[in-house]
Amino acid sequence: MTFQISAISLYNMKGEIRTVPFRTGSLNIITGDPRRGKSAILAIVDYCLGSDGFVIRGAALRDFVHVFALTLVKGEEQLFVARPAPAGKAASTTTLCVKFQVQGAPPPALTELDFSMPLDIAKRVLSKFTGIDPAVRLPVARSVRQIPPSVRHGMFFCLQEQNEVANQDLLFHAQNQEFHPAALRAMLPYFLGAVDPERAQREHQLKLLRRELTREQERHDEARPFQPASGTAAALFAEAIEAGLLDPAPVGSLLAQDEILHSLRRVTEPQPVRDLQPAGSEDPLSMLNEERRELRDTYAQTRMRISNLKSIAREKDAFLGQVHAQHARLATLGLLPQASSAIPDQPTQCPVCGSHLEDATETARLMRRDLDRLNAEMTTMGEATPDINARIAQEEESLTDLRNALARNQEQTEVFSAGQRLTAQDDAQRQAAVVHGRISLFLDTMARHTQTALGPDRRDELTTRIAELEEELAGTVQQDVLSSYLSLVNQKIQAKAIALQLEHRYEPLRLDPQALTLIADSPRGPTKMAQMGSGQNYLGYHIATMLSLHEWFSEMHSPVPRFLILDQPSQAGFPDDTRDGGFGAAHATLLNLYKTIQNTIDTLNSDFQVIVVEHADLDAEPFRSAVRERWRLANGQALVPEHWMTDRVAE
Repeated sequence: MTFQISAISLYNMKGEIRTVPFRTGSLNIITGDPRRGKSAILAIVDYCLGSDGFVIRGAALRDFVHVFALTLVKGEEQLFVARPAPAGKAASTTTLCVKFQVQGAPPPALTELDFSMPLDIAKRVLSKFTGIDPAVRLPVARSVRQIPPSVRHGMFFCLQEQNEVANQDLLFHAQNQEFHPAALRAMLPYFLGAVDPERAQREHQLKLLRRELTREQERHDEARPFQPASGTAAALFAEAIEAGLLDPAPVGSLLAQDEILHSLRRVTEPQPVRDLQPAGSEDPLSMLNEERRELRDTYAQTRMRISNLKSIAREKDAFLGQVHAQHARLATLGLLPQASSAIPDQPTQCPVCGSHLEDATETARLMRRDLDRLNAEMTTMGEATPDINARIAQEEESLTDLRNALARNQEQTEVFSAGQRLTAQDDAQRQAAVVHGRISLFLDTMARHTQTALGPDRRDELTTRIAELEEELAGTVQQDVLSSYLSLVNQKIQAKAIALQLEHRYEPLRLDPQALTLIADSPRGPTKMAQMGSGQNYLGYHIATMLSLHEWFSEMHSPVPRFLILDQPSQAGFPDDTRDGGFGAAHATLLNLYKTIQNTIDTLNSDFQVIVVEHADLDAEPFRSAVRERWRLANGQALVPEHWMTDRVAE
C-alpha cells in the first residue's frame, strides 16, 4: 500500500494557514482563471516530496508564502511534510519537517514546525512511507553503479506538467532532464513488478565479473611480449654481440631464454666498458648525458623539498589563523586582556580580567600558566614564518639555476651531436650506446610489468564464477517477464485509446521501455507518438498511458504513490468556450476525457486519486461533482489569499 494526498497547506510569516483539501480515491478538479495559482499545485507537491530545486513560480507564492506543506494518507496512517521557501536568493532548502499524525489531524501551527530533517533523510522516510524496500539496489545500463529506488523516481509516473501533458516528445515527467532517461529505464521494470531485487543483484554482479575478466585478459595480453616466448630478447642479444657489448655465443649453441636475459642484464651492470676509443680520450656526449641525469635528479629533489616546505607553511598558517581568530573572539568578549596589557603576574590577580582575588586558587594558577604557554607558542610560530619563507625562496632560486643548467646542457648536447665529425670508431661507440639504451629500456619495461602486472591469474576463477551466475540466471529471464507485463499494460492503453477515439487506436500499441515513448505498429511500419499528429492525440495518449500504468501499479501493489496530477489538459486543442461550461465542438471530447479518468478511478475502488487543475468548467458529470474549488477574479478566490498580499504591502 502507498499514499495519496489529503491536503496542500501554505503558511505565511504570521503563521496563518491556507489549506486546499482533496478527496482520496476520487477525481479532484480545481478550476479558475489564469494567474490564480493553479499550476503551483503540482510544483508544491514536487517540492515537498524532495525535489532538488525550488520550481515554484509566481510572485505571490515566492514573496508571501513562508512554508509549503502536504498531508499524505496511507490506510490508517497520516504523514505531514513541510518545507520552507528558500530565503533570499537561495536555490532551495535542505531541511524539512516530517511528522506522523493521527488520521484526520489538521496541519500543525507554524510554531510547532521543526525543520531539522535533512533532505536526504526526508527522501528515505518518504520512500519507506511509499512502500519502497530500502535494501533494493537496481543496476543502470552502461554503468557500474547501482541506484536505490526512491519516492523521487515515483514522480515520473505521478506528475504531468502543463508543458508535458500534451508533449509529443516527452511521455514521462522530467524525462528530458540529465540522467533521468537512464533512471527511468532502470525504474520502469521495477515499478511494473518485473524485477526480482535478488536477481537484479546477481545480474549486476555478473556484469561486474565480465568487466573484471576483460580487464584481467587485457592485463595478461599486455604482459605477453615480456614472457619467455618473446623474440625481443633474442634480437637484442644479437644486436649486443654485433655492437661488441657481448662475446659471441659458441657456434651451434642454443641459449635458453633465461640465459639470454642474464646476458642482457650483464650489459647494463656497472663494469669497465670495452675501450672503443684511443687511450686518454673521453666521450663528451656520454659526459653530457651523465650530467643531465644528475641535474634531473637534483631538480626533482628540489621540487619535492619546495612542495614539502609550502605544505608546512600552509598548515602552520591555517593553525595560527584559527588560534588568532579564537584569541580575537575572546578578546572582543572581554575574556582576555587587551594586547597592550600584560597577563597579571600577581598570584592574587585574575589571569583573565586582572581583578583582585580574595583567595588565589589552583585554577587561577593553571589558567595563568596556559595563557603564558599559548602566547609563547603563538609568538614562536609567528617568528618561524620568515625562516620558512626564506627557505622556500632559496630553494626556488636553486630550482631556477637548475633549469638554466639543464637548458645549457641541452644546447651543448645538440651542438656536439650536430657539429662533430664522426670517425668510424665514433660510429661504433655510438652504435654500442644505442644498443645499450635499448636493452636498458627493454629490461626496465619488463621489470615494471613483472612488479605490477601479473600476480595471481584470476581468469579461471572469474570464468567459473561467471558460468555459475549464468546458470543461476538461466531459469527465468527478466526480459521475458517485462515483455509479458508490458503486453498487458499495452492492452489497457489500447482500450483507453479506443474510449478516447484517438488516431491509431485500432493498431497494436506498445510502450517502448528503451525509447520511453508510445509506438503504434502498422503495415506501414512503427509510428512513434511524436509522429501521430494533433495535440488531442498527444494528450489522449499521455492520459491513456498514465491511467493504464496506475491501473497496473495498483493491481501489482507497486510502491508508486497512488495519485496523478494533470495540469490543464484542456489546453490541447480545446477552445476557450469550454471554460464557462460552453458547448463548443470540443465539449464532448473533453467531457469524454474526464469520463475515462473517472472510469479508471471507479475500476480501482478508491486506490487511485487524480488531481486536475483546469481553465475549463464543465456543467456536466463527472466534471461538476469533482470540482473542489473555483479560483476566479470574480469571486476573489486564489491559492494565496488576497489579504496575505495586502498585509505585506501595508507593512
